[in-house]
Amino acid sequence: MRAGIEPQPGIMEIALYEGGQSKVEGVSEVVKLSSNENPFGASEKVQEAIRRAALSVHRYPSTDHAELRAAIAEVHGLDAERILCGVGSDEIITFLCQAYAGPGDEVLYTEHGFLMYKISAHAVGATPVEAKERERTVDVDALLAACTERTKLVFVANPNNPTGTMIGGNEITRLADGIPEGAILVLDGAYAEYVEGYDGGAALVEARDNVVMTRTFSKIYGLGGLRVGWGYAPKPIIDVLNRVRGPFNLSNIALSAAEVAVRDTAYTEKCRAENTRMRAWMAEALAELGVPSDTSCGNFILARFHDAAEAEACDAYLKQQGLIVRKTTGYKLPHCLRITVGDESGCRRVVAAVRAFKDQPAKDQPA
Repeated sequence: MRAGIEPQPGIMEIALYEGGQSKVEGVSEVVKLSSNENPFGASEKVQEAIRRAALSVHRYPSTDHAELRAAIAEVHGLDAERILCGVGSDEIITFLCQAYAGPGDEVLYTEHGFLMYKISAHAVGATPVEAKERERTVDVDALLAACTERTKLVFVANPNNPTGTMIGGNEITRLADGIPEGAILVLDGAYAEYVEGYDGGAALVEARDNVVMTRTFSKIYGLGGLRVGWGYAPKPIIDVLNRVRGPFNLSNIALSAAEVAVRDTAYTEKCRAENTRMRAWMAEALAELGVPSDTSCGNFILARFHDAAEAEACDAYLKQQGLIVRKTTGYKLPHCLRITVGDESGCRRVVAAVRAFKDQPAKDQPA
């Protein structure tokens, strides 16, 4: 590289994000339980909308996402003028860091929080700051203690990924009230739809001028491959974020699919009910095998093994059986595996495989 050509401060501090694996060398048929995808995919109505939208791919999409924002507002009872759409909720997180943090500022998140918080902070030259959790659950007191006059953004995923745990509304409100003046609390609700009756923090956004909520279509709606997310925030913040958003950041296909998906509430309810049923079954079945987990509020389980060696060995064994789960070493949980709640067949297969792993002779087990 020519002398003097250097990236901005913080860029080289970013560890490349590794998504969940989708292939296993030498195994032709796999069950992917590593990326928290909806095992049932998008609804039939959404698939038809995608086929129709494909006929107009030569046309530029709308710049204001008005129809999708209106649909989100109608279904969730929100103000469409306070909704911003992005390429997954990841892009909303990026916008927030671009607009409100930089060199000399701090971006706060929890010990086992989503890796994109740290990545996005580094990308703008801000300092990422990590607050300890309590038993893999957000600790509001630890977050408040970690705040300084330099804190500009506080990210909390609720439910959290990869732990699956969440905290109640009173604790979230206490956090919003306690962060420094000039800081923004960002409630990441990527898994909010899996919690019956939970608004993801929307009511708090409407009651405060320092709270933003992010959501995604990648999980329960089954649109991970189209990358659509949205945020809900006070109007002044939305105005700022729209100034850094690219005018054509979402395609016609993505916009059409997401609009139909959010309106197809019967399908969403069906997916939530099936996830709740199989999540409870899988958690109990694994616990009986000596693999406990915290109560999960998402579409995955964080399975805890005796130590990192056992988790590593079990992951390798599952891959041999064509079952792909997610190692969580990058989240400082090396003794755990995050297992997506798949369909009934997938859940039963992974439990049977863990049982077979546990039943191996002692000589085949990790030391």
